[in-house]
Amino acid sequence: MINQTYLAGQYLAAASISFLKKEADDSHTNLGFSTEDGCLSTRPLNASGDILALNYNTFSLEWRRTNATETFRLDGSTHEEVVRWLERMTQNSDLDKAYSYAFHYEPTYPMTPGFTFKLVDSGRLRELMHFRILAQLVLRAFLEEQKLTSAIRIWPHHFDTGAFATLHDGSGRAVGLGLSIPDTMVNDFYFYISVYEGHDAVDTSDFTELTQGEWHSNGFKGAVLPATGTNRTTAVDFFKEAMEAYKK
Repeated sequence: MINQTYLAGQYLAAASISFLKKEADDSHTNLGFSTEDGCLSTRPLNASGDILALNYNTFSLEWRRTNATETFRLDGSTHEEVVRWLERMTQNSDLDKAYSYAFHYEPTYPMTPGFTFKLVDSGRLRELMHFRILAQLVLRAFLEEQKLTSAIRIWPHHFDTGAFATLHDGSGRAVGLGLSIPDTMVNDFYFYISVYEGHDAVDTSDFTELTQGEWHSNGFKGAVLPATGTNRTTAVDFFKEAMEAYKK
């Protein structure tokens, strides 16, 4: 289900690329997540406020207008059917461009010809939604406690929930943190944190061992904590302990 939610999220990214003004930092492509309704969503795509959303609860796409929502169920639908539906939705909206399923980055999970979505494990889908909700709550709590300011967004290329904030300690440093999907570094959803001086991550090779999680210094420089079985308190404490290590 990880690859299916990833692929479904790319329809939202493609809509953002198709209709929103390009930003130098690529932020026009990133997505929001609602802990209230379990939905991933684009920014408003036009002056009328139309939004494309992925509903984890129903495994469906939603085209949300101010006065109505049109829904497309993904289970059993092919990629081509999804694109045709999206093309119809955009034709019925006040958009002056056509929807294009195209990217300026290489997706982690590429779409294959004839791909069909299958809801093979609804329990796993709920678990994936839980990870997104947990990430929002943990990042929000940590940022508030540290008095840091950042939007919390899902970046579609790696599909991580992330935040990035400048530190207020006069160091000129910034912190990046979030929740990543499984990859070659950790075979689980995992929380991560890294501090930067300019574009370079601070070296962590001589940092003291963490109570929760572990440091990485080869390639990725920062700390990681597997998310499975981790609650909000533990995750926030992990970020706090790692943050304190950077201040020493």
